[in-house]
Amino acid sequence: MPSVKSLTIEYDSLNEEGTFSEGDIMTGIVTLTLRKDTKVKSLFVKLKGDADVFWSETSEERNDEYSAHTRYFKLKQSVTPKDSDETALPQGIHVFKFRFQIPPGSMPSSFRELDGNIVYKIEAKLCRSWRMDVTASKELPFISKFLPNIQSPMSPQSGSKQKELGGFAKGEVDFEAVLNKRAFCAGERMELVLSVKNSSSKKVTPKLSFKKTVTFYAKGTSKSSTEEISRMVFDSIEQNDEKELKCVMKIPANQAPSIQNCDIIKLEYTLKVYLDISLSFDPKIVFPITILHSDVVSRFQRDVTGPSDFGGPSNSDFPKPAVSMGPYPVPPQVGGYGYPAGQGFSAPPPEYPGDSQPHAAPPGMYPPLPPVSEGYGRAVPQQPVPYGSAVSTPYLSPTGTPIDQPPSAPPMEPQFSPPSLAPPAYSSLFSSPVMNEDFLSQGDKTPSK
Repeated sequence: MPSVKSLTIEYDSLNEEGTFSEGDIMTGIVTLTLRKDTKVKSLFVKLKGDADVFWSETSEERNDEYSAHTRYFKLKQSVTPKDSDETALPQGIHVFKFRFQIPPGSMPSSFRELDGNIVYKIEAKLCRSWRMDVTASKELPFISKFLPNIQSPMSPQSGSKQKELGGFAKGEVDFEAVLNKRAFCAGERMELVLSVKNSSSKKVTPKLSFKKTVTFYAKGTSKSSTEEISRMVFDSIEQNDEKELKCVMKIPANQAPSIQNCDIIKLEYTLKVYLDISLSFDPKIVFPITILHSDVVSRFQRDVTGPSDFGGPSNSDFPKPAVSMGPYPVPPQVGGYGYPAGQGFSAPPPEYPGDSQPHAAPPGMYPPLPPVSEGYGRAVPQQPVPYGSAVSTPYLSPTGTPIDQPPSAPPMEPQFSPPSLAPPAYSSLFSSPVMNEDFLSQGDKTPSK
């Protein structure tokens, strides 16, 4: 009877979905059940991430096979003593703990298809002299934190097409399509506005096609496959007619995130908008679609996108100005804590223990600021500042050392009557200390003194 009854491995989940990402810490246990006293050479745990592709192409003369492999990491931890050749374990149940930290960096999300896969796995292996190794393993659902290089991912994308008909038809067809954004989550709805002007002698039928394309790379060649996920057909538009169509197409919730950070596997999505015209080439507009995990989308909205969070959508790639450019107080709802947009701050400077806050306002002078999340253009309501802008005005703490007023010049009789001017900004009496530290590049470390 075999001495090993069972070997199992379990890991602790970090979230409701049980997913892991770059930099996460994984903990768990290995359980070994023995029917009798046993000597083992080693018992260790491995955590690894690998991408593999493999396919073959057959012709009349030969059969070509293609394969490629990429290893992202491999971590190993022994749970039995290393200082002896063999370890004697008594009969019964033995529980061993393990702990790993997944390396940081850019690694693709889990993926599996017939010709290739990206797999992250935790594995326990028991080795004994003159015996077969016993293993137990589990795959990890891995979600990449990689942020694709997308220009304005949350802004609309648009396209237009014009086609002159020939042959048995005459006239032209114009159409324009606007999609609400470029990056989506699985299960989210794509919103499209389609304007068609049919100035031809034929009727045209607008259609949508949402497709997935997977490409594998190995030995300098590639293999691609395209699958239509969903489609939509509209009513035909008669000759010399025009229409504006609004539609919503839902991305199925089971679609895998796009893969753009793997050398041997690419997963891409497209939405094709086209006009079906009989006996003619169909004019089309193809929108690239990036599917992201919901956590990555929230990071995009916080770290990458800035415009159009307050006051409706915007097509601009630049953040809205955070303060008024004139000599008047900052109006409400202009920017996060009144920082100017040119500096790119999305939150007040970091606070450190023992900071006396020499520029803090007296208690009760202003209501507490509302919480703000990161992002370049996220606007938060703010009270107007009584003197000048909120950036240039140095407020004094009631516990700080009083500042002596500078001596004033002796009064002089004006030789002419100057025009009526607004009182000078309060910031002209005192100057704020100039800060040359780049807080954005320092991360969490304390500013240098």
